[in-house]
Amino acid sequence: MDLKSKAVFSSCLLALSLLLGGCASTDKANTHIMVAPVAPDYKLEVTLARLNDILSNMELSDEQRARFHYDRGVRYDSVGLKILAKIDFHQALKLQPNLVDAYNFLGIYYTQEGEYESAYEAFDSVLELSSDYEYAYLNRGIALYYGERDKLAINDMQAFYDFNPADGYRALWLYIVEQKADPSHAKLQLLEQSRGLNKEEWSSRLVDYYLGQLDEKELIALAKKNLTRPNEYAERLCEAYFYMAKVAQNQANHERAANLFKLALATNIYDFVEHRYARLELNKYAQAYQAQQNAASNQ
Repeated sequence: MDLKSKAVFSSCLLALSLLLGGCASTDKANTHIMVAPVAPDYKLEVTLARLNDILSNMELSDEQRARFHYDRGVRYDSVGLKILAKIDFHQALKLQPNLVDAYNFLGIYYTQEGEYESAYEAFDSVLELSSDYEYAYLNRGIALYYGERDKLAINDMQAFYDFNPADGYRALWLYIVEQKADPSHAKLQLLEQSRGLNKEEWSSRLVDYYLGQLDEKELIALAKKNLTRPNEYAERLCEAYFYMAKVAQNQANHERAANLFKLALATNIYDFVEHRYARLELNKYAQAYQAQQNAASNQ
């Protein structure tokens, strides 16, 4: 094994250990970054029990039954029960084949599973049925990004951004996909877009971090401010950890990126984009390790 292969192998081995290990501080310099995991909501359990009862015992039209399957699937998704959610979304589409929301969820699941062609088909179905379904552009753009179809990903993210340029999250995702192709242009564009953002919004603070106007300690401190509802702090941490991890990843600091992705997962905000794709990112590290291990064993 040459020196380059040894370095890659060591990096991947370390990444796998991070994936399999417990959630810890990101490194010695950031031992005070804490995760606030969200606890199960008993009200959600009651809602699921009622939906189960309705689907089991009530006379429903196909359209009504499709809607209840979809609603139950959304609630399963929110607590991380993705297999049960996926079953419900498929059942909803059997009963109501034009239910665009169900196609959107299935596309997200296919992306998380690395089944990109199926994801593209699901999101294409959404947009064929409803061309102004904004989040299908985001979700298809993410699928294209992870599927290494960067030009198409940029097109979708640009379309998603254009629906609401005042949304910092849209500017951030456009930057993430564009920086793979042209980091300098992406940074300049993000700087220009940031001028139209409301600086009081949390998403704008994430953009400030990407522009180097905030450091990690300042960003985490801001996550605690101006909270208005339960779980908002955990939601902000989920987002902050994910976007910090993407920065570390771009800097080839994969140990740190893996730790930050794990911290995003530890918040238990299952239905956030950042939580969904933190798992995918960690899976990619594990796959890289396995591929390198296989290559090493064949030498």
